[in-house]
Amino acid sequence: MKKIYITGLAGFIGFHLAAHLKKKGDFVIGLDNFNAYYDSELKHRRVQLLQDLGISCIKGDICDNQLMEKMVVEHGITHVVHLAAQAGVRYSLKHPEAYVHSNLEGFVSVMELCRRHPSVKCIYASSSSVYGLNRKQPFSENDPTDSPANLYGATKKANELIAHSYHHLYGISVTGLRFFTVYGPWGRPDMAYFSFTKNIHDGKPISVYNAGEMHRDFTYIDDVVLGIIAAIDKGYPCEIFNLGNNSPEDVRELIRLIEKALGREALQHNLPMQAGDVHSTFADIEKSREMLGFSPKTSLQQGIAKFVEWYLLEF
Repeated sequence: MKKIYITGLAGFIGFHLAAHLKKKGDFVIGLDNFNAYYDSELKHRRVQLLQDLGISCIKGDICDNQLMEKMVVEHGITHVVHLAAQAGVRYSLKHPEAYVHSNLEGFVSVMELCRRHPSVKCIYASSSSVYGLNRKQPFSENDPTDSPANLYGATKKANELIAHSYHHLYGISVTGLRFFTVYGPWGRPDMAYFSFTKNIHDGKPISVYNAGEMHRDFTYIDDVVLGIIAAIDKGYPCEIFNLGNNSPEDVRELIRLIEKALGREALQHNLPMQAGDVHSTFADIEKSREMLGFSPKTSLQQGIAKFVEWYLLEF
């Protein structure tokens, strides 16, 4: 039985991953700081469901080295899945200090924890944002990632470099996972699919940037979780993988599918493209297929239908 410590346990991906691992028979415990980036009530509701499964979530900060050490030692942790981070591109334009604390200082804290416990394998969240202003598509793990479009992407690129340096110096096992627009039930309210659903349901206008002429490789949460679990099970020494759907969709199609699921038409407020945004993301997942057996199964149409069904039950 693996003993897995998840940072960001109360977050969207952490919540789903923990539930899957518990059902798989692993021991799971986690940490979250319950910050106010979005309504923490949703995080507390996720945690309550995890507690019902016998999974504990400790409130704390990943920069608290004593607490991090205690968690690993007391529970005999074999794997750390580091998901805690300050998310969001637009938020980084006005709150850069939050990204320095969580995504840089916090990441080094996790690497130091693994340095002290080199038998512990680390799987960490990176992002499609590392590809930044790259024009070649689909994005491959071998492509250069030295032109970030925003601070969030720059911090995730820094994570990958820091992880590589710790592997080189101390031999710790590190696997980075570049997530591509993960969505689904219990998701983040700040993401477009969630806010679109809420506003269309409530009869309020939605803000559509660049007339919706942007493509995103929307990846359903269950597919992503299976990719993370494969990375845990494989335990490669030092790798980076794309976890995307390999099928980018126009934001206008996202809106159409939400309208169809809700049976309501959106009131659209068109705005120019925002600073830090990119026109398209598209994951090349050949490496993930070959080395992780990763094979996403959920289309955007199926995934949005499941999300809207959940939303109508919960809200």
